Amino acid sequence: MVKVPFLDLKAQYHSIKDEVDKKLIEVCENTAFTMGPFVEEFEKKFSEYLGVKHFVATSTGTSALHTALLAFGIGNGDEVLVPVNTFTATAEAVVMVGAKPVFVDNDPLTYNMDISKIEQLINHKTRAIIPVHLYGQPVDMEKIGEIASKHNLIVIEDCAQAHGAKFKGRMVGTFGHAACFSFYPGKNLGSYGEGGGVATNSDQIAEKMDKIRNHGSKIKYIHEFVGYNYHMHGFQGAVLAIKLKYLDEWNKRRREIAQKYSEKLKDVKDLSLPYIQKECEHVFHLYVIRTSYREELKQFLNDNGVGTNIHYPYPLHLQESYKFVGYKQGDFPIAEEYAPKLLSLPIFPEMTDEQIDYVVSKIKEFYKGR
Repeated sequence: MVKVPFLDLKAQYHSIKDEVDKKLIEVCENTAFTMGPFVEEFEKKFSEYLGVKHFVATSTGTSALHTALLAFGIGNGDEVLVPVNTFTATAEAVVMVGAKPVFVDNDPLTYNMDISKIEQLINHKTRAIIPVHLYGQPVDMEKIGEIASKHNLIVIEDCAQAHGAKFKGRMVGTFGHAACFSFYPGKNLGSYGEGGGVATNSDQIAEKMDKIRNHGSKIKYIHEFVGYNYHMHGFQGAVLAIKLKYLDEWNKRRREIAQKYSEKLKDVKDLSLPYIQKECEHVFHLYVIRTSYREELKQFLNDNGVGTNIHYPYPLHLQESYKFVGYKQGDFPIAEEYAPKLLSLPIFPEMTDEQIDYVVSKIKEFYKGR
């Protein structure tokens, strides 16, 4: 039996082991453990990669979202539009600043925020939109930008799953007033611990975020306001700077794997395969299928050595943590219909063609005679 993990971080580590080990020693010898030159180097390289003026590194993707919202002065009494089908951190950060998350159902094809439903939700309390480039597929940022301009809204992109993805040839993370990234280990660009950051072209917002992540301080022991300890560790900056060199190559391999899956599974009835929006360069952080037999297929694959995952088992409005917002079952029909059917297949750059073929063969075996 071929073993296919959902993700293989060890294989990736071994491919860059010498570089990483050398840098770890360098960080230790320089005692640059928190912030410092290795983080600054990554900030510079990642801002250049994206094509933005500033990148402010933070401790996590969640703290990046929190920092961005604070920098724009979003807080009590404000409303922020977020997709209902996403990881909790997107809405969590909105609640952390005292604002109200207003959920938007997902597009039935892309699973991203359904742009056609946004304008009906805007009122005098609406301050911002946080479009999430879910699973690695860009949201149509032109349409988001048009709506935001019309209603004078702030756009904060959530790029936690879309490092290196492009819309109409332009990097995600460069369309909004700011863009937040997570470098959780399993991401397309992942640290060896936790990490995050915010990209922006605004000098003023970048300066504010720099202070927010450092206890409200620009000068040591001089605090302009109450901030947070959202420092990135030196080792994470060093690892990310190394990995950044390989990101485009790794993303290319992810697209190749996704294409192989789609070609080989296109004739399997009951399966809905990922839809790629026109003029989007998807980076397939996740390869998500939809099936009426989700639990049975997941168990069958697990029994046959194939790791899978579910992103996400419940839409946010049905989570206990967001009951206070006041939504109920039936408010977001697409998200509710899809949640019990979504299954993420293994996808990582080091995945071999043999592993791809094995996963495909087991899926076809499961559906044989059904």
